Amino acid sequence: MNRYHPRPPSLLDWPRAVAYYIYVALATVVLGLWGLPQVLVKPARAHRVATLWIGQMMGAARVILGVRIEVRGTPPTEDCLIAAKHQSFLDILAISQAVPQRAFVMKREIMRVPIMGWFAKQVGSIPIDRTRGSDAMKQIADEVEIARARPEGLGQLIFYPEGTRTRPGEKRRYKAGVASIQAATGLTIYPVAVNCGMFWSKRGIPIRGGVSVLDFLTPIPATGRPVEEVMAELEARVEAASDALIAEAGGLK
Repeated sequence: MNRYHPRPPSLLDWPRAVAYYIYVALATVVLGLWGLPQVLVKPARAHRVATLWIGQMMGAARVILGVRIEVRGTPPTEDCLIAAKHQSFLDILAISQAVPQRAFVMKREIMRVPIMGWFAKQVGSIPIDRTRGSDAMKQIADEVEIARARPEGLGQLIFYPEGTRTRPGEKRRYKAGVASIQAATGLTIYPVAVNCGMFWSKRGIPIRGGVSVLDFLTPIPATGRPVEEVMAELEARVEAASDALIAEAGGLK
C-alpha cells in the first residue's frame, strides 16, 4: 500500500482512537502539573513545556495510531504569521511541532479550557472575539506589536482563515484577519497546505494510519497590496496545494 494513502478502515480504529485520547488527557494533566511551577517562576519556559507536550502527542500518534507527518517546504523560525488549512486536531499538532515558538489566534472559549488554555496564553496565543469585527483585529494587531517588543519576540502566530475545521475538499470563504494583521504589522505570511483530514477526521474519530503531509508554501511578504488581493492569493494557493495533497493521498472517495 502507498504509505501516503490512509490505512483501510479497521475494527481497531475506534479502540485505537479511544486509547490515544485517554493518553492525551493523562499526559496533559501530568505535564501541566509538572510545568506549572516552572512557568510561574519563568514564563518563557512555557514554550519548553509546550514542545514536550506536542512531542508526546505526536509520538503517541505514531505508536498508537500509526499516523506520521511529513513536513515539506521550509518552516519559519522568525517572527511571522502562518495561515493554514484546518482539517483536524492533527494539523494543529503538526504545525506546532514544525515551528519553534508557536502561538495561535483562537476562540476565547478555548482559552478557558483547564490547563491547555492557560498554557496557550503563556506561549502567546491571542483570543479573538469575532463579534467585535474590526475592533478585534485592532486588538490582535496591538497584542502582536507588544509581543514583538519582548526579548523572545512574537514567534510564529498561527491563523486558520476559514475559522473552523473543514472536511477534505470542503471550501469555506477565508476571513481577511491574517491579511489585515499583515497590513498593520508588516509581518510575512507563510501559507500552509495540509491533507490531515484524510487520516484524522474532523470529528476526531475515526483516525487512520499513514503519512500525512504538511506543506509550507512560498511566503507572502508585506508589500502594501490591498488586503483583498493578499487574501485572494492566499486562498487560491492554499486550496490548490491542499487539493493536490488530497489527490496524493488517494483522493476523495
